[in-house]
Amino acid sequence: MKEKTVLITGASRGIGAECARTFAKHGYNVAFCYNRSNKQADQLNEELTKLGATVYYQKADVSNKSELEAFIDSVILKFKKIDVLINNAGVALQKLFIDCNEEDYNYIFNTNFKSMVVATKAVLNNMLKFKEGKIINISSIWGLVGGSCEVLYSASKSACIGFTKALSKEYGRMNISVNAIAPGFIQTDINNNISSEDIHAFKENTSLNKLGTPSDVAELALFLANSSYITGQVIGVDGGIN
Repeated sequence: MKEKTVLITGASRGIGAECARTFAKHGYNVAFCYNRSNKQADQLNEELTKLGATVYYQKADVSNKSELEAFIDSVILKFKKIDVLINNAGVALQKLFIDCNEEDYNYIFNTNFKSMVVATKAVLNNMLKFKEGKIINISSIWGLVGGSCEVLYSASKSACIGFTKALSKEYGRMNISVNAIAPGFIQTDINNNISSEDIHAFKENTSLNKLGTPSDVAELALFLANSSYITGQVIGVDGGIN
């Protein structure tokens, strides 16, 4: 078992899975949860194990407080200490705001924001015990600038940013840093329903004239996990979107 442990929510695919691979390659124990992607979770476990990581994973609906807390309790029981928390789990919804209902609101906020609050509180108790830790929240470019037809999603990601900044001030004296990453268009399954025309437009609107990959986000997460003097920041991984 390695000395350091990273806990990642929603890590069976996309950015979460790439964070798991990146941290495993750099000597971390990896704990992650997933909701529906059983096959992908099993495959990721095999992949991480081959990289030499000690892995613990469990099915947990992050929008369900008791399930998420039970998962985190089991991680702490196994690894004793959580060094890095990556609040990655999230869902998207493309819909005119006028057509959104309370069910849509609960779906987005319970998964994208409430889960972040629940996971952070559970892990923070462990970090306070050791007086150190890194919390990395995955927000979105839309949390900064807003996205048409993604009002609820944008609002949930904006809440993530406010949460990050406030929490960093509250626990910095305990040697716990809190930062957020705001990805632009990253090539993951969450964007599968976006048309090729819109994807081309995103690409054209970036200074680098290319789309992002999960590894672009994962490498920044690792950098933040290794940093000692960065907190309360929201860092864009967006190719210089215009």
